[in-house]
Amino acid sequence: MENNQTYISELSEKVLKGVEKAIRKLVHENAALDKMMVIKDEDGNIKHVPAKDLLKNLPPQ
Repeated sequence: MENNQTYISELSEKVLKGVEKAIRKLVHENAALDKMMVIKDEDGNIKHVPAKDLLKNLPPQ
């Protein structure tokens, strides 16, 4: 049972890293094209933000 939980935990970590990598790539590509992106803030409000602004606020890898 513990082996199964370890597998699920490792798989979840890999999936999250892949999603983070894909989001980072999307922001970089949109910033290079000077595009806007749609995000949701902490209150659940939808906002249109320049990708360049998002790029500035991305956490380091």
